[in-house]
Amino acid sequence: MTFLVVTIGIFAGAVVSGLMGFAFSAVAGAILLHVMPPTDAVPLMMACSIIPQLSSLVTLRHSLKWGGSSLLIIGGVLGILPALYLLQHVDAAIFRTGFGAFLILYAGWMQFRPALVRVEISSGRLRDAFVGFGGGLIGGLTAMPGALPVIWCDLRGMPKDQQRGLVQPYIVAMQLLALTLMFSRHCISRETLLNVTLNLPALAAGTAIGLIMFRKIDDALFRRVLLAVLLLAGLTLAL
Repeated sequence: MTFLVVTIGIFAGAVVSGLMGFAFSAVAGAILLHVMPPTDAVPLMMACSIIPQLSSLVTLRHSLKWGGSSLLIIGGVLGILPALYLLQHVDAAIFRTGFGAFLILYAGWMQFRPALVRVEISSGRLRDAFVGFGGGLIGGLTAMPGALPVIWCDLRGMPKDQQRGLVQPYIVAMQLLALTLMFSRHCISRETLLNVTLNLPALAAGTAIGLIMFRKIDDALFRRVLLAVLLLAGLTLAL
């Protein structure tokens, strides 16, 4: 029964990750953390989440914007460094709760905001790097590096293809960095790798369904789902 629940959680996370490009851990964690201790669930989610990310990267390769993504990635790598320091010297739980409350307020406000009203924010090298830095810093403390860049794209009113093309390489880079750090600290056990292997069919099916849904929905519905996922992510962090 526990394995079935874990598989359902991983499948659900893969669907959302394939559809939105992020939030695998937010969705899967809402299920897995009820049947597994965090010390087992978090490494499993981190190891599993890279598969939908890489699959999305390959599937959406024609939409990728490597120029803008590289600035986000550089900023994100620099943001990880102070996050690792803060993890040892501050109460990360308080920060996670506060950031979760921010996501809840943002998603709730934007859901009821008139659709035609947009915030006029122009892109720029410094702005993109700063957003990437903030995503890396927040990701190091909350395991959600993609939340801030996604909000940045939403505020600028980007179409779904343009948004995924910009943010997807960034999230993949942050995930690979996080996995490298976890392997270096021996946080990924053989049991975790076995669990990932056993759930490969659920990951593949969920990712495929999510990517098909991404192709089918329009920009307006994509944004509604995105805000709902941000709301769920905020609830997961806050509660």
